[in-house]
Amino acid sequence: MSIVISHPTGNQNVRAVLNSFSETELLTRFITTVAINARAQWLNFLPNRFRQECLRRTYSLPAALVTTHPYLELARIGLSAFGFIKWVQGEYKWASIDSVYKNLDMVTAKKLSSFSSKYNVSAVYAYEDGAFDTFSKAKKLGLKCIYDLPIAYWETSRKLLLDEAERLPQWVNTLGGGILDSRMKLERKTAELELADIIITPGKFVSDSLPIWAKNKKIITSPFGSPMMIDKSSRGLKNRKKKQNQRLRVLFVGSMGQRKGLGDLFNAIKLLNCSNIELVVLGAMLDRSDFYRKEFPDFTYEIGRPHKQVLELMQTCDVFCLPSIVEGRALVMQEAMSQGLPLIITPNTGGDDLILEEQTGFLVPIRSPQAIAEKLSWFLDNRSKLKEMSVLAQEHAGTYTWEKYGMNIVSEIKESLCY
Repeated sequence: MSIVISHPTGNQNVRAVLNSFSETELLTRFITTVAINARAQWLNFLPNRFRQECLRRTYSLPAALVTTHPYLELARIGLSAFGFIKWVQGEYKWASIDSVYKNLDMVTAKKLSSFSSKYNVSAVYAYEDGAFDTFSKAKKLGLKCIYDLPIAYWETSRKLLLDEAERLPQWVNTLGGGILDSRMKLERKTAELELADIIITPGKFVSDSLPIWAKNKKIITSPFGSPMMIDKSSRGLKNRKKKQNQRLRVLFVGSMGQRKGLGDLFNAIKLLNCSNIELVVLGAMLDRSDFYRKEFPDFTYEIGRPHKQVLELMQTCDVFCLPSIVEGRALVMQEAMSQGLPLIITPNTGGDDLILEEQTGFLVPIRSPQAIAEKLSWFLDNRSKLKEMSVLAQEHAGTYTWEKYGMNIVSEIKESLCY
């Protein structure tokens, strides 16, 4: 068995899959946009933002296993870095992320014939929005198609978000993507799923979101890994011990929209009408700042920052709350747990398996400010349990590793393809 994997940006879950296929000597080629040598001298001459974005595109794979097609993605990064947003924002803009995905999909499809005959390729592995041309070519070559779906299937997402537009119309400008995608883009998504032989999902919510006609396909569910935990005696946990009589710091991290349930969290804290809670919000605003202050004036806003500093902020808080309407599996939940924060989340975050009730946190229904308020009230009444819950949250998060994530996918694919 050998496999070709395609993805334009190579995020953390992609890297875990790559590493696992490489370690088992099953990876024939990884096709991507940009792959950087972190020691290249020319990086020093780039603007800092452009340089940092390029440095995210380094891989631990042998160079011979990586094929790049960098031009459109470099244009997207460069135009964004220099403020030429009109060329990159919008599905049909020539340097948009949609264009980058479709372009790499076409490039991968063109290269499949030569790779297939030269390396005896048996399967291709591609991701949502970048798989249609690849899978169409793979079918002609008799290759198996493995489809990684990192977020809920579009029909489920769209219905949930359109319902939110009716329920909380003032938040409609923050719903974004799922209700703005063109009919052509949605049809491509459906065609990708139809062509897939095996579907990879990060959790139960995404698996359950699949249409009935896709449920007879092989579905592999593998939860994402967690980041490194802080030491249980480190500064963050010590700070929480000192703060027993201070306000309960509740943290929300993510884009500031109703897809992630921020409106419900605002309403929950308004229901409590309690001075003993401080809501800390870190994320990109999707509407004007005065809109958020009108909805709930008393939150502490934290600007975006490097990942290490996000983890440091987590260490100063007590509880992490993410009442999402639509996700795939929000990595930030396990990041928060790794820093000792118990959770209040919905099943639609994709993280229901992270919750051991009253040990690592609580699961609440979507669209229920009342349920969120009840759990926040529980934490206010049970501050003495926070230390133990912090440790349990860390320990539970530690059972999820990127190695397990990748190797579980590899082993189930091998079993499914009879290798």
